[in-house]
Amino acid sequence: MPNTFETVCVLGLGYIGLPTASVIAANGVKVLGVDVQQRVVDTINRGEIHIVEPDLDAVTARAVQKGLLTAALEPGEADAFVIAVPTPFHDDKADLAYVFAAGASIAPRLRKGNLIVLESTSPPGTTEKLIEQIAALRPDLRFPIATSSDADVFVAYCPERVLPGKVLTELVENDRVIGGITRVCSEKAVALYRIFCKGELLITNSRTAELCKLTENAFRDVNIAFANELSAVCEELDINVWELIKLANHHPRVNILQPGPGVGGHCIAVDPWFIVEAAPNVARLIRTAREVNDSKPMRVIDKIKLAIGGHKGGRPRIALLGLAFKPNVDDLRESPALQIAEILADLGNSDIDVSEPHIDALPKALAGHAHVQLVDDAGVAIGNADIVVMLVNHRGYYDIAPSDLEGKTIIDTRGVWA
Repeated sequence: MPNTFETVCVLGLGYIGLPTASVIAANGVKVLGVDVQQRVVDTINRGEIHIVEPDLDAVTARAVQKGLLTAALEPGEADAFVIAVPTPFHDDKADLAYVFAAGASIAPRLRKGNLIVLESTSPPGTTEKLIEQIAALRPDLRFPIATSSDADVFVAYCPERVLPGKVLTELVENDRVIGGITRVCSEKAVALYRIFCKGELLITNSRTAELCKLTENAFRDVNIAFANELSAVCEELDINVWELIKLANHHPRVNILQPGPGVGGHCIAVDPWFIVEAAPNVARLIRTAREVNDSKPMRVIDKIKLAIGGHKGGRPRIALLGLAFKPNVDDLRESPALQIAEILADLGNSDIDVSEPHIDALPKALAGHAHVQLVDDAGVAIGNADIVVMLVNHRGYYDIAPSDLEGKTIIDTRGVWA
């Protein structure tokens, strides 16, 4: 199906929405990006970006300079609407308020022939609920149902599946799962994604596409939980878990992941709970994996408490290396490293130097503590520390010399110095 999209409106200009908007604009399509934060809108309209992602600044700047990308607080008319807003997890349920707020904001702008694509990670059935909401606001338009392709507006679900740090590459090269309410809806969405996507576009229904996204991240979560539980077993048995995994992975059909201080990010740390919410009586393994990974930060805290208790010579100083949820990004969402830092700060029984090379100010939860400071140079933080805790294996930390750690208590949750 040829491209019939002259204008696209992308709602949500975060880690997924902004790269998507910029890549579509880079392919010659006029894009209006919508965000609820004036600061974000102003930043993008200056041709700048508010997140850390390699090469995104240049792509966004060119799109803005050419007049192909603009940002606003409210949506306008467009041929296609892409919803890429957050779906937090609160009180054991997915919070879909942002999704429905986005639906309500585009309802007055819709016209015949429009396409709506939901990208936000959502429990199965969310796309259908979104249609019901918008249809109630626009009774003059016909919306698709699974049993009929006769509609004025076309709706599909297409989850993102990109890796922070490689978003621009993976947006273009990765395969995409496109779940239309009807086959015609899927074909319309395929035409949109073919503007910039070189990967295979796989057609299914909306519910399967919704669950597919959750399944991919739950699979990762379960495998990480195995590694994290194995690390706890090794602690009980006084075995080096890093050596054990390295040896076990020599088996041709074994590929154990690396343990860490927990699991973070908006996807893997959250999405499995959406499956548990949808099928609580049968998603037992998925639930247990979440519980294993959610418990890991407190195991690290217990180690740090033990080190503080064993310190002789007054109030100890701790160097925490890394706050992001994964290496080489600035994303702090659901970060176990940040959770650990916040708990330590609240304890108040140590002075804490935080090294996080991808941020320029402490997050709000830490900034209010006088005994916590952000240190630009990790070497300085280590040099002043009695206890060094490796939380995020950022690229630069591998250059730390073993001699710099002599005489200090080392808690390495990433196996950097194993």
